[in-house]
Amino acid sequence: MSDLWRDPTATTDERVADLVGRMTVAEKVKQLQGIWWLDPDAGGMAPMLRETMGQLPPWEEVIADGLGQLTRTFGTGPLEPRDGLKIAGERQRDVMAANRFGIPALAHEECLTGVAVWRATIYPSPLCWAATFDPVIVERMGSQIAASMRSLGVHQGLAPVLDVVRDLRWGRVEETLGEDPFLVGLVGSAYVRGLESGGVVATLKHFMGYSASRAGRNLGPVSIGPRELADVFLPPFEMALRAGARSVMNSYNDLDGVPSAADAGLLTTLLRDRLGFTGTVAADYFSVAFLHSLHHVADSPTQAARLALQAGIDVELPSTNAFGEPLLKGIADGVVDEALVDRALTRVLRQKCELGLLDPGWAPEEPVDVDLDPPEFRALALDLARRSVVLLANDGTLPLHEGARVAVVGPRADTSHAMLGCYSFPLHVLVHHQDVEAGLEIRTVREALSDTFDVSYALGCPVLGGDDADIEAAVATAAAADVCVAVLGDQAGLFGKGTSGEGCDVADLRLPGRQEELLEALLATGTPVVAVLLVGRPYDLSRQAARLAGLVCGFFPGEEGARAIADVLDGTVNPSGRLPVSFPGAGDAQPSTYLASTLGQLTDVSVVDPTALYPFGHGLSYASATWGPVSASGSQWDTDGTCEVEVELANDAERAVSEVVQVYLHDPCASVVRPVQQLVAVSRVDLQPGERTRVRFTLHADLTSFTGHDLARIVEPGAVELRVGASSADIRAVLPQELVGPVRRVGTDRELVPSVTLQTL
Repeated sequence: MSDLWRDPTATTDERVADLVGRMTVAEKVKQLQGIWWLDPDAGGMAPMLRETMGQLPPWEEVIADGLGQLTRTFGTGPLEPRDGLKIAGERQRDVMAANRFGIPALAHEECLTGVAVWRATIYPSPLCWAATFDPVIVERMGSQIAASMRSLGVHQGLAPVLDVVRDLRWGRVEETLGEDPFLVGLVGSAYVRGLESGGVVATLKHFMGYSASRAGRNLGPVSIGPRELADVFLPPFEMALRAGARSVMNSYNDLDGVPSAADAGLLTTLLRDRLGFTGTVAADYFSVAFLHSLHHVADSPTQAARLALQAGIDVELPSTNAFGEPLLKGIADGVVDEALVDRALTRVLRQKCELGLLDPGWAPEEPVDVDLDPPEFRALALDLARRSVVLLANDGTLPLHEGARVAVVGPRADTSHAMLGCYSFPLHVLVHHQDVEAGLEIRTVREALSDTFDVSYALGCPVLGGDDADIEAAVATAAAADVCVAVLGDQAGLFGKGTSGEGCDVADLRLPGRQEELLEALLATGTPVVAVLLVGRPYDLSRQAARLAGLVCGFFPGEEGARAIADVLDGTVNPSGRLPVSFPGAGDAQPSTYLASTLGQLTDVSVVDPTALYPFGHGLSYASATWGPVSASGSQWDTDGTCEVEVELANDAERAVSEVVQVYLHDPCASVVRPVQQLVAVSRVDLQPGERTRVRFTLHADLTSFTGHDLARIVEPGAVELRVGASSADIRAVLPQELVGPVRRVGTDRELVPSVTLQTL
């Protein structure tokens, strides 16, 4: 019998079916396993791996009969690319020699802020991508990241995060794309297109509802209803799947008592049967084992394996716990149906086939020197960072005037770590290798401002802790300056090693440590204070905002972030970022997003005011576009038709400007409770001096749809408004519309994104 599975001219399904039919149970199960092969001195890099597996078995035993995935060969320690390629090549050749078919492993790495490898470009954090409101630049970034990954022989990237922010106290806010499902989907889809166009499998995280955990606690229970799940959390995944994502990762949480890793309703009925997904579902790290050890819905690793396979998980990551001997025992004992293994195996092999890993002659990349941070990558990282910086407030002090004596103070002023999120290589990996340098040039705000201004510096206080003497020194420094730039914010980290990041949830939204005290002391000097926030989440500055001369937010802007911040402060760059998450007003422990119903906003039936200090979509500039007429194609909108909205913009300034035109839907009376308004279209428009343009949005009525009483998605006739503005609170025009026609059910094939065209006038 010929080896049809080796024939590249045969169809993928034919090849995979042929190979599955030739494999033993042991060989099949091996393809569902990953291995995170850590050196014994890896320290705290993966403590959960030690807890779930204990001592790693011998390498020869791990790869006997094959292997599904290699976990983070490059992203576990500081390796020069050539050295990493040598190790990866040796491991792949070992894996191929250890199975009858010579099948290599699929290699994956983290890629949330660029590929998480030593010396690779560190791009701005996802909150920064979203703050650009610019999917074009995000797609370009994704394609650059894919190029780096492929040069290292990496096939799959674990990003983007599509969790919609619901509670700012959650530590992983920094990894997200904000609080609006349309923006999350728009920007996340752009990243997916970039990654997938470069031949790298994008992995959507985390399916689904993870960010709605009670009290914003990591892995906390989620008790949202099916309507919120369908209307808030699902749309970004729908958009990103259409963009071509080939992998999905389950979330850690339980949803109304059912862990996502064991939820066939999510991972099979919804994801595959309704949405038509045909790729692989990768287990979030340790989540299969957690069914036994944390969720307690499995009484053994064998039962955990059965539940995960039944739900639809195809490969266990990062290493093998349940999908090893426990699974083989379950099959032998008749507890686990081998058909479940075949189902997962078929998906895994299909993906390997698509990636060329089953083709004759496939070989791992040879060790070569690879520049993972070339000038063109740094240039894009700078451009993205500049476009993401948000000017929240300004009394005219900014931009800083030439010759100003500038006091630069604060815990984030003179550390490169202030630019980086928790999944950047220095903070994710190098914290376990204190004697190793970052491998990249990452400047500080103090250094960048010193290029232009006469800068004095004082720490003030660290992110957490500190003493009175340091605060007093900062006060003296500020008092002697013309203006004080207070650089405040977070230390990103993991599981308690920071104030932001995975497992670094907070009880309230006050600035960490003594930073608010420091800010108050600086304000008391009488020197104008410009606060610069380098943060993983918005904080409550309602007590200080009115007294600040300026307020700038950079989130975690990456390796070129300090230059981007300095360029905004000195006026080299006209700030144009917009908030993807609202800044809270009074009430620093009150979780709230702009995406709320009437009773979720300020009312006379509660003394708590959740009104944002700075709302979703907000951002100021030194020079702005002039808005002209805003119009709609008519006042009636068929429930199966389109509506056109046009906005004319002009640049009457003497410098380039950038406007973010935002279109919100308001439904004054619906059959179920709806948000007061919700983003349905957006376009970033760059204009040179004297330039004029017309922005045209073509919106299908599908964009007004919501989940009705019977949990079916409908377009409902009746009055609606299209609110067009520069933010969710800065509405420039209201366009009344009447949706006419029958109630119309829509499915997963509905229109998700409006078309946008720009016409130069």
